[in-house]
Amino acid sequence: METSVSTSRRPYLIVRPARGWAALDLRELWQFRDLLLTLAGRDVRLRYRQTALGIAWVVLQPLLLSGIFTVIFGIIGKMPTAGIPPFLFSFAGLLGYGAFNSTLTKSSTSLVGNAHLVSKVYFPRLAIPLSTVFSSLIDFTVSLVVVLLLMAFYRVAPTGRMALMPALLVLFLAMGSGLGLFAAALTVSYRDVQYVVPVLVTALQLVSPIGFDSKIIPSWLLPWYMTLDPLAGLVEAFRWSVLGTGTVHWGYVAYSAAFALAVLLVGAAAFKQMERKFADVI
Repeated sequence: METSVSTSRRPYLIVRPARGWAALDLRELWQFRDLLLTLAGRDVRLRYRQTALGIAWVVLQPLLLSGIFTVIFGIIGKMPTAGIPPFLFSFAGLLGYGAFNSTLTKSSTSLVGNAHLVSKVYFPRLAIPLSTVFSSLIDFTVSLVVVLLLMAFYRVAPTGRMALMPALLVLFLAMGSGLGLFAAALTVSYRDVQYVVPVLVTALQLVSPIGFDSKIIPSWLLPWYMTLDPLAGLVEAFRWSVLGTGTVHWGYVAYSAAFALAVLLVGAAAFKQMERKFADVI
């Protein structure tokens, strides 16, 4: 009798918090793929709802930034642009960087912006910051159409190098997502992060070779520059794939690819580690 009682009291299932890489349950995230698409669609609909120009800002923002880079680096600085008109040169450089910028900026504040969902409903929290990738892809597609129109205007013919563009875009998105996951988790506890991220993104934008060619950098300084700015190699390779010309350092592109993968994995692991306290402090 005692044996049967002790056996009946034995629990059928012991629930423990997952640790390490086991916490990254990608199968569960796939099961909530409809939520990913819903959040992405809502972000696109709401982002420019209360603006006078609406969705036109998707085009106007990179155009205005390209104009600023053209004035600073092209007209005032007179920096070389590999024979490409400075405006098109800057716009093509901003194309890949914009995907990184958009993903990082939007994902860093995504949890705070969806606090009502985080505190009341269960779902894999990774779905919220990762949903920003879809809206970033929409912005990228619109900007890519503008680049193709500018290339036609300036009579710059596309080349077969464009086939490499999707792979480079994935690296930009991976780096933006990894940093965004880490920033989103930190923002839940430290709201200061949401003010620091835009400043850092702007600083990276200014030092990256968007409005200038890296061949102006002295050879002794180039390794330090490319190492400290892992986006630099990707920016130049992406512009090379779009315009078919420019400087590319493939060794540093490989370094940027490894850095992007490492940032994505570390960012996801850190996000899952801090996820347990989201509902309590958000």
